[in-house]
Amino acid sequence: MGERLKLSSTLTCPVCGQAETLTMALDSCQIRHECAACGAVMKPKAGDCCVFCSYGDVPCPPAQETRACCGGAASA
Repeated sequence: MGERLKLSSTLTCPVCGQAETLTMALDSCQIRHECAACGAVMKPKAGDCCVFCSYGDVPCPPAQETRACCGGAASA
């Protein structure tokens, strides 16, 4: 069996640099997150399935398992 999935990721706001550690769902992606500090809305970058893959220090669980995320979102 592979490595254990990491379920928390620290998102860093691209606008103000605020870091916030959040718990990720095992089977779904978070496609929007509002920064607690400045209110900027983070959305996935092109080619990423979720905000954790774009702005987190740990990608979402489906990406960690190298499987299609959120019903088949393409990677790169």
